[in-house]
Amino acid sequence: MPSKTSPGGEPSRPIRSWVRSSPGTHVWLAVIAITSLVIALSPDGLETYLLHRNSSNLHQLSHHPVRALLGSAFWIENPADLLLYAVLFEVLHAPVERWLGTEKWLFTVATAHIAATLISQQVVLVAIRLHDVPRSMAHVVDIGVSYGLAASAGILTYRLPRPWRWLYLAAVIAFFVVPLATDRTYTDLGHAVSLVIGLACYPLTRGEKSVAPEQGPGAH
Repeated sequence: MPSKTSPGGEPSRPIRSWVRSSPGTHVWLAVIAITSLVIALSPDGLETYLLHRNSSNLHQLSHHPVRALLGSAFWIENPADLLLYAVLFEVLHAPVERWLGTEKWLFTVATAHIAATLISQQVVLVAIRLHDVPRSMAHVVDIGVSYGLAASAGILTYRLPRPWRWLYLAAVIAFFVVPLATDRTYTDLGHAVSLVIGLACYPLTRGEKSVAPEQGPGAH
């Protein structure tokens, strides 16, 4: 009997096929799972040390810029949120990587992560100098992968057919921009910057097909 073929093209192994079709997403997620386990098993003192050491706050950026920018992308502050991030990776990162390819996807999320971090921390620096926030803000824990997720959410707009594209875009803008207008935290600013970068990466989508109206976002 002929074997069944999964959507990713590998017979009878849909999960393996899905993972192999978006390797960058799943390697990234695997590293986050490992670091989350480390945090969960660490005593309070070590946990605090690891989170601060891998933060992209002003102190770490001024002393260890490369480590701060790279390391902060592989840790989450609360290991209990790992399942939520796993779902978001599958819903946002994996479809974008499958659609555009690993190189274009990685360029988008890396650019957003770096730019959003630097811009938001520059705002913190200015606020400290103006005495709008305490100097301790230079040492706050600033880690996580949400900037990259916001960028993927932005560029994923072009994957959807009209008119669903505009409804999705309105929802994404509301989700990321409304908090910026109300709470005005540096993290909210970073999310908004990342979303804009994701949307600005439209040229990377040229030549790539959007989903047909009758299909879902991950269909081929």
